[in-house]
Formats: sequence, C-alpha cells, structure tokens
Amino acid sequence: MLHHRWLFADQLGPHFLDDDRQPVLLIETKGIFRARPMHRQKAHLILSALRHRAAELGERALLVRAETFREGLRQVTTGPVEVCHPTSRAALRFVRSVDGLTVLPPRGFLTRFDDFTEWADRGRRAPLRVDDFYRFARKRHRILTSGRPASAGRATPVPTAPLPPPPAVVEDDIDAGVRRDLDRWAAEGIRFVGRDAPRAYPVTHAEATARLRHFLTHRLPAYGRHREALRPDDPTLAHSLLSSSLNLGLLDPAEVVRAVEARYRTGQVPRSAAEAFLRQLVGWREFLWQLYWYFAPAYRGRDWLPATGPLPDWFRDLDADTVRARCLADTLRAVRDTGWAHQTRRLLVLGNHALQQGWRPDELTAWFRDSFVDGTDWVMNATVVGMSQYADLARIDTRPYAVDGRHLADLGADCAGCRYRPEQAVGPDACPFTGGFEAFLDRNRTRLAGDPRFAAALAGRDDRARHGAAPQEEAREHAAP
Repeated sequence: MLHHRWLFADQLGPHFLDDDRQPVLLIETKGIFRARPMHRQKAHLILSALRHRAAELGERALLVRAETFREGLRQVTTGPVEVCHPTSRAALRFVRSVDGLTVLPPRGFLTRFDDFTEWADRGRRAPLRVDDFYRFARKRHRILTSGRPASAGRATPVPTAPLPPPPAVVEDDIDAGVRRDLDRWAAEGIRFVGRDAPRAYPVTHAEATARLRHFLTHRLPAYGRHREALRPDDPTLAHSLLSSSLNLGLLDPAEVVRAVEARYRTGQVPRSAAEAFLRQLVGWREFLWQLYWYFAPAYRGRDWLPATGPLPDWFRDLDADTVRARCLADTLRAVRDTGWAHQTRRLLVLGNHALQQGWRPDELTAWFRDSFVDGTDWVMNATVVGMSQYADLARIDTRPYAVDGRHLADLGADCAGCRYRPEQAVGPDACPFTGGFEAFLDRNRTRLAGDPRFAAALAGRDDRARHGAAPQEEAREHAAP
C-alpha cells in the first residue's frame, strides 16, 4: 500500500512527491491564522497554494479542513501517512509526536544536515561565515566549477528605467473562494495586517516557472549591479521575486541553479550576475536554513546588544501614513500594500530603524515572519536576530546594520522631497536615521568600542564632544519619524 504523503503548505512542488501515483494529504488549518496577525496577502497565498495543489492532483489529493493539524489527522482513515521533514521546530515537534507518522528527510534544499554539521564542526572557530560556506557548497554541489561560457558577453549597464515587470498571475475561482473565506474570518474576529489586493505571487509550479523564465531573461543579466538601490520608481530592481515561490516549495533550488548555470554557459548572462544570484541562493538561503537547525532553539534571545523596547503600534500595524521620513514610509507602504520589499529596504531601512531604537529582536523577528509573503521562521531567525539586530554576535560573522541618513541618501532617491535632512542629527529637520545612529552609538558605545567597523564613527563623536557638541543630546531617542 502506498503511503499518503502529507504536504505542508511550504512543500507544494513536484519534487516533494516520488511518483505520479502517490496519494497526497493536504491539511488546511484555520488555527494558524487565529494564532497571530498575519499579512492578508500572505494568508491568501498560503490558502490559494494549498487549494490549487489539491485541484492539480485531483482524485489523488485529500484536502482536509480543520482547526489544527492534529484534528485534521484524525479525519484521515485511508492508511499510513508520511511527511517530509517540516521547516519549523514547532512543526517538527508535532509530527514526531504523532504515532505511526513517518518523518522523511527534508527536501527543497541542496545541503544535507550532516554535511553542514561536518563542515561547521571541522576544526572551525566561531563565527561561521557565509563566504566559507558558499565555497564549500559550490564545491560539494559542483556549481560554476566546470565549463566555460559560449561567449564572454557584454557587461550589462545598470538600467536607468525600471526593468520589465514579471508576468502577471491571473486569479481564478479558487482565489475568489479564498477571498470570501478570509473576509468571513476577518468578520469573525481573526485579525490580519496589510491590505488585500489581487494576488501578485505564484501559487503553482507552472506560475513559478514562468516567473523564473522571466527573471532569467530580463533581470538576471543586471543582478548584482542593480539590486541594492532605493528607487521609489522601481521597487523590485533586478530582484527575482522568487523567494515566496521557493519558500512555498513551488520551485526546487536545484532546478533554479541549473537554469542560472545554463544561461551563463550559453553567454546570455555575465558570470558576475550568475555568481551574485547563486551566492544568495546557494550561499545565504542554504546557510540560513542550516543555521536554524544547527544552533537549535538557543540561537534566539542572546541579545548581545541591549534591546528591550516593544514594537510601536504604527510599525506593527504597517501604518505608513503616519510616517514622515520618506524612506521609512515608502518601505512600510510597500510591505503594507504588497507584503514584500527588497533586502536593502529590509535591512537598512526597517531593521536599521529597529536597531537604532532598541526594539526587541524576538518581536521584530515575528513581525518580519508575519508581515512578508516570503516570511518563515528559518529565514527570519538568523537574518533578523543575527544579521540585522546583531543580537547573537558570537554565532555568525556579521555586523550591526546600523547606518545614518547620509548613507541612505547615497543609495538612491528616497531623500529627494523628504522633509528631513540626512546630514542633520538634531533639530526640527534632523533625519531620524542620523539622530537614531547617534542614539545607537551612545547606547552601545562600550560594547562597540573594540569593533574596527565603528572606530571612525565613535572617534567622530569624541571629536564633536571636544568641540562643544553634546553627544547625549545628539543621541536622543526618536519617536515615530
């Protein structure tokens, strides 16, 4: 008898099944939306992806709707059930607690747990470095290690206008049903954040593959040279917009790697672009996944930098209209309206502001997980706690992503038309990020004193103090900008 393969909502691609005869169990739980406020578009994406997968599989699929996973499993009477290793610790604890449920190794990632552990433990001193891991992973999986491109290709200039938008996804009757259910749940008291909008992200393997093809043709050639600016006229830059598809399990990373390598070897993209993208996919994405399990739950809560402030309501509720600093308002508005912002806006605008204000890293991590359509525990844990908030210094090689308004002004056009002046730290026109950076330095001066990356900034504060400026005044905490 074939086991039913239980697929979680982030295991929906064909690579999570072994053949085209295998019966499938899908459980849609209302409880996960009741547990915490989630972005409305993320909730729509999860439900739509589950229901579309059930429709694709037809009679092979059993779609169960229940309040909890345990309640859903009680409705299954069709024989033995197996499940691939889940992507969260809570889900793994649950599946291991279910009698008779077989837990298979994880899928949807390139590197095995034991391979990572061997690499991390092999005479290695902390902190772990993504560059070291990327070199290890490239060699282990033979990525960009052989062959030469058909032609060297011409360097791709940074585009002066937005790149072609990705192909639109078309809502159908399934999406209409999802929207009706979410409207009803909201009326019943289940709370969502963000705004509803026509579905903008793939929910099927076919839709995700179309997005991948578009990225390979129109955005990958510019990747690495056009992905970090702050441009209000081009919120996506050269980013792939594939993160939600990868995190729903609609795309197999191995499939994406092969496609990128093929474009490089046929001379359609420069090596610099292919390398930059694969470093994110094979380097950071795999690194974050492995760190989540390697450090177990002790990774959170170390708080190397003191940060105990709660998230304010305007930030938690994505209330961009109350924010006057243009870069922060634009970024928060993007999250509110689309559930997405590129990495520079996440780290150097949202995370940077939270770091400067001293907000709690665990609350910020949960906010990122729930407010972004691609948010997951395993991504946001190390990204927010380790990278953005410098709250676990000893574990991975990182630095505080703390910069002032002048640095943000150098990244793009957000400062144009803003009521604040990035060069000012005090006064009515002071940039909240410049004053916030001073607050960050003042609050953490003792712990940052030995960090060479902050030596110049700290020396500048000493020089200003000697000339009569009051660092404690410059370092005042800012309210909502």
